[in-house]
Amino acid sequence: MIDRKKIEEGVRLLLEGIGEDTDREGLLETPQRIARMYEELFAGMEQDAAEPLSRQFEVTESGIVLEKDITFYSVCEHHMLPFFGKAHVAYLPDGRVAGLSKLARTVEVYARRLQLQERLTAQIADALMDNLHPKGAMVLLEAEHMCMTMRGIKKPGSRTVTMAVRGAFAQDAALQESFYRLLGV
Repeated sequence: MIDRKKIEEGVRLLLEGIGEDTDREGLLETPQRIARMYEELFAGMEQDAAEPLSRQFEVTESGIVLEKDITFYSVCEHHMLPFFGKAHVAYLPDGRVAGLSKLARTVEVYARRLQLQERLTAQIADALMDNLHPKGAMVLLEAEHMCMTMRGIKKPGSRTVTMAVRGAFAQDAALQESFYRLLGV
């Protein structure tokens, strides 16, 4: 799906567009480096979030499962600049659980696409609901956006917080409060 040649062409045009000499020693291999980097940054385009969540285990207890402080890196689709932060992912099992690393892998699948933080948050929550069929899910993302740090308003350190609440978490304020307590908020 990733077309390295097109990316290389685009990078050459971009370099020319900002007035650079594409034959300059330091830039000779830049188009190839950028193409390889984009292949890594956007690997989620070719991945299905159902795959990491498909390995499940039966459980008889069904308390909240929370994986917090999952570091993620993504790229904003508006300016194609990075945003990065922490994801906190919780669900209330209904007889089945996934391995804890699978929650982090789910975050990674969606983060490695051109994204909006709001969409990323919802996609993670929906993937949990669609694949684990829990009683509910709650996802909170905190991120710093380089489009607000490097350009525009230039406010480094500002953080954007988004949340998606599904199922029992949406219906039960006590469950939401438990989520926040587990986060230490």
